[in-house]
Amino acid sequence: MIRVDNGPEFISRLLDHWCREKNIELVFIQPGKPMQNGYVERCNGSSEKNCLAPMYLILWMRSGKAMEWMEDYNRERPHEALGYRTPVDLLKELK
Repeated sequence: MIRVDNGPEFISRLLDHWCREKNIELVFIQPGKPMQNGYVERCNGSSEKNCLAPMYLILWMRSGKAMEWMEDYNRERPHEALGYRTPVDLLKELK
């Protein structure tokens, strides 16, 4: 038996064919119940956190979007915790 989810990533007819040849049953988890396949969900989450997230961060930074976001965050957008001031405005007031 192999437990699989029924998400869009499970589209492999080859796996289905191989399992039939080897007399292996594919057991699908119930929709919306990822913990029925907890080991795989944990592995996927760890892979995403440790491998994909840093890669996306690097791509985002290289695209120039990081600098745009940083400019907006520090110079344009008021922050409630700073009394609805920007960090740059607060620094100017402290000097």
